[in-house]
Amino acid sequence: PVSVWSAGGALITARASLGGAGTQNDGLAFGGNITSPGFINQSCTEEYNGTSWSSGGALITARRYLGGAGTQTSGLAFGGEVPSGGVACTEEYDGSSWSSGGNLISARYYLAGAGTQNAGLAFGGFVSPALVYCTEEYNGTSWSSGGVLITARIYLGGAGTQNAGLAFGGLAGACTCTEEYDGSSWSAGG
Repeated sequence: PVSVWSAGGALITARASLGGAGTQNDGLAFGGNITSPGFINQSCTEEYNGTSWSSGGALITARRYLGGAGTQTSGLAFGGEVPSGGVACTEEYDGSSWSSGGNLISARYYLAGAGTQNAGLAFGGFVSPALVYCTEEYNGTSWSSGGVLITARIYLGGAGTQNAGLAFGGLAGACTCTEEYDGSSWSAGG
């Protein structure tokens, strides 16, 4: 059988550089920015039911280029960029509102995430003036240092779990590399 993409419902608020979590029928979109006039960071959250988007609770800190993980009723938003630079804040979503979680060790943006609210991963990104290799693991309360990426990069994708994560693509030049995380270190993938 051939798999194809099909059109889903449009977001309520058009924006770029947002975070996301969840599944096809229980999606979560949060933060980001609108580009006119100027770049205005957003705090809005939207929930997807497989057909359409509805409004959810607003982020505490409006930001763009943030990481995300978890589900629609147990989401995680971390890092990101505000006008003054990168932020370390983490927020946890319960299906209706966001609350503060433990701060990232390294305030950064353009990062990726994977995992769940109680077993999350944050990796890669940018801390002025450089791309970063660092990985952090979230236990539902605080972040701790994990293994370093082989290739430091920004704008990368992330998927999987804290003990079986994937980092792929991104910008470090133009990167086609994939790395696999086993809960303690990254190794080269296909």
